[in-house]
Amino acid sequence: MAQIIRDRVFGSFGGSRRHSKIPIPIPRPEPEPGPERVMPVYPVEDLPNPFGELGPDLSDSDLRETVYEILVGACRSSGPKPLTYTTQSEKADRSSLSSLQRSLTSSAKGALGLKQTASSKRLGSSKRSGSVFELIRVQMRVSEQTETRIRRALLRVAAGQLGRKIECMVLPLELLQHFRSLDFGNQQEYEAWQRRNLKVLEVGLLLYPHMPLDRKETAPQQLRKIIRGALEKPMETGKNTETMQVLRSVVMSLACRSFDGTVSDTCHWADGFPLNLRLYQKLLESCFDLNEETSIIEEIDEVLEVMKKTWVVLGINQILHNLCFAWVLFHRYVTTGQVDNDLLIASNNLLEEVQQDANATKDPAYLKIVSSTLNAILGWTEKRLLAYRDVFNPGNIEVMQNIVSLGVLSAKVLVEDISHENRRKKKEVDVARYRVDSYVRSSMRTAFAQKLEKVGSNKRLSKSQKNHILTLSVLANEVSELAFSEKEVYGPVLKRWHPFATGVAMAMLHSCYGDELKQFVDGISELTPETVQVLRAADKLEKDLVQIAVEDLVDSEDGGKSIIQEMPPYEAEAVTAELAKDWIRTRVDRLKEWVDRNLQQEVWNPQANKERLAPSAIEVLRIIDETLEAFFMLPIPMHPGLIPELKTGLDRCLQYYVSKAKTGCGTQITFIPSMPALTRCSAGSKFHGVFKKKERSHINQRRKAQVGSTNGDSLFGIPQLCVRINTLQLIRTELGAFEKRIFAHLGNLESTQKGDFANGMSKMFELSASSCVEGICQLCEATAYKVVFHELSHVLWDGLYNVDASSCRIEPFLQELEQFLEIISSTVHDRVRTRVITDVMKASFDGFLLVLLAGGPSRSFIQRDSDIIEEDFKFLTDLFWSGGDGLPADLIEKLSTTVKDILPLYHTDTDSLIEQFKRVTLENYGSSGKSHLPLPPTSDKWNSNDPNTLLRVLCHRNDETAAKFLKKTYNLPKKL
Repeated sequence: MAQIIRDRVFGSFGGSRRHSKIPIPIPRPEPEPGPERVMPVYPVEDLPNPFGELGPDLSDSDLRETVYEILVGACRSSGPKPLTYTTQSEKADRSSLSSLQRSLTSSAKGALGLKQTASSKRLGSSKRSGSVFELIRVQMRVSEQTETRIRRALLRVAAGQLGRKIECMVLPLELLQHFRSLDFGNQQEYEAWQRRNLKVLEVGLLLYPHMPLDRKETAPQQLRKIIRGALEKPMETGKNTETMQVLRSVVMSLACRSFDGTVSDTCHWADGFPLNLRLYQKLLESCFDLNEETSIIEEIDEVLEVMKKTWVVLGINQILHNLCFAWVLFHRYVTTGQVDNDLLIASNNLLEEVQQDANATKDPAYLKIVSSTLNAILGWTEKRLLAYRDVFNPGNIEVMQNIVSLGVLSAKVLVEDISHENRRKKKEVDVARYRVDSYVRSSMRTAFAQKLEKVGSNKRLSKSQKNHILTLSVLANEVSELAFSEKEVYGPVLKRWHPFATGVAMAMLHSCYGDELKQFVDGISELTPETVQVLRAADKLEKDLVQIAVEDLVDSEDGGKSIIQEMPPYEAEAVTAELAKDWIRTRVDRLKEWVDRNLQQEVWNPQANKERLAPSAIEVLRIIDETLEAFFMLPIPMHPGLIPELKTGLDRCLQYYVSKAKTGCGTQITFIPSMPALTRCSAGSKFHGVFKKKERSHINQRRKAQVGSTNGDSLFGIPQLCVRINTLQLIRTELGAFEKRIFAHLGNLESTQKGDFANGMSKMFELSASSCVEGICQLCEATAYKVVFHELSHVLWDGLYNVDASSCRIEPFLQELEQFLEIISSTVHDRVRTRVITDVMKASFDGFLLVLLAGGPSRSFIQRDSDIIEEDFKFLTDLFWSGGDGLPADLIEKLSTTVKDILPLYHTDTDSLIEQFKRVTLENYGSSGKSHLPLPPTSDKWNSNDPNTLLRVLCHRNDETAAKFLKKTYNLPKKL
């Protein structure tokens, strides 16, 4: 690399042309290198000169030769022996140790913060002879022949103008007059030298004069004409030639102008901006070692002391020197591949001097040049700092620190010291913090965009939604790694200028990922494992970013609120919860639609399966079970919190199913026939026997027809009702299984998810559970009363004790009832079978009493029929007892209490019944008159002390006493 640099230096000194000849292909550093990475070397680049361009007529070599002539002239006129100027160290023994030590401890290098280099040892050991001036000549690549020629000419000038200072003469003019073509190797060399000096006069007096030209003056036009002619044809430059005399007159008139209108003794021909700075820049560039392009020569103190002698000619002072030298150091760092960090440090130290200078002076010309120079430096630094992760890494992080310092210092000078008006008008701004803030935000945006592109999602809408989902998950992990590297590598560097730089970086990354996440969330409509994966990744990323930001902001005045406010929560959990709720609602809605559709097709066929269950119910329960399994398989962190909503939705679906399952099946009231109006019996009818025969024939025909229809395919037949009962019982049982399954899943969850939710789980599926209980109760009663009052109406209501008690006994009813009991026993699930049979028994008892007490005028009993009635009731209870294989005896006894309470009334004689009725009626209702008893209303429950029950027994008593009493008391008819 050193050889490449040396070759590049010796090739040409001309800026970018020199570097463009040998480009070095250096790969761009990765944004995130490993700790083992070494300092990168960057492609060589050049910068536009902030001092301004002089045009193509003056090359870098022209400027260099001109300023060297000025340096020699300044030294020649500054003392008795200026052309053999030597330093104090050279007056002593150059090989001594003290000389080497002085060289190694350069005060200028110390002030600039530059390290001593190996060149000091090289210089000390080589015992370089000659003066510092000789060193400058070599550094500026001026040949000995050229120097000899210049010194000879200056001797001629001095001979003619003894004691005249260099600032009181126009050096190019003097050299033109005293140089001859014989002083050069050939005519072409002389003409080229002449043209250069004429161009210098043109630039210094016409293009960039110290004092603006007066348009009324003729001297500028004369000078232009002379120079134009000389450029076309070399001019005669002898001392007494007319052309030379005219040239001297014009040049001196322009060079000796002053702002107060007087003729100045000082000649101003090389002190106008930017010529003076460009000349001085070339002078300062000689401070770099020719063999080591990035190293300052060890004799820098002596060299700078010599260079100061040119200030009087160039119009340079200390503040311009500081500015120009800062730029030269910075420019050398940039144009040598950015390999020597010491140059940045030195430039930065000089910029601190520039800051003080800019704050102390109000010279607009100076401030303009400062502004141009610092803008150039700031532009270069910000080009790197606005995407610093692309340029810096753990291997060169120290360089970043120096570049940030350089950029921030430049910005501070530009804002605080140059923009005085802005400073007066606006509140004080923390420039460093503001700039670093912009660097961090820009770099984070750039780094995020690179990560986004890296994972394959640089387009706003991915063609594949699944690929887009996977991209966001991977992106979250990438951004998290980015955040931690920012915290560990870059944050500590930037904290010097912005105490919360890491917090700002986290806020920026949070915002960038949040924009992508919002677009994703707006586009999703259902919860999928991939969706949850993205939301969980986003939630983890947000926690990482917030945690890093909070740690960085712990010492902030406002507790970091201003930056935390830039991080509105992703609410990934809330989005997940809402999507999960949508998922639940979708599943529940689909289930309800399924229930509606399948219930319309359900026929409740007991032959559909061996369990005698509705296929629709089996499918509903299967769907619910699958829904629960799918719910707990969702990779979400809030299962317990969503269970109430899920179970409520499923509960309502089951309740809806139960409600539909029992709809249209009827109730107890549906099947009990309405009671006919009260009538009195007609005692001793002679057509009694004939009527009984016809009635029996009619009853038998109806019985055959009814039995044939009991096993029909009606949706509400007894077998179908039994299937409905079984189905509701299955649902009721499965509710408990569902609860156990839910608790089991909750037990498998992480402890952070469980919480105290189990305390509120006791009332799961409350609606459907109670609905099942009510539905089973309703269906059992409906089945029982339908059997007794609908299916067996022909043998009970139309047959039992009809016309004649002795000939219309209970056996037909019992036979057909037994058939239905067999159907029920073989169809109904054993857990509800007893309940159904019990309801059938209760319905049979109610039917038996209804025949006795409200059977209409065709039922008439005499006192001796009581034995038949009691015996028939005994047959009825025995059917349900079935010799101990049926219902429990105590249950039968309990439900037969009402019947057994009323049956003794049929043993009682009529007069006793009448007296008992009168007494009970008067006790309960009073009397509306001495000879008139009130008609008791129909009671809800029969019993032997109920006036209405007693009245009905009398209405069905077939004797004259009862008939007369009813005729006299209530005028009841014999027929309806």
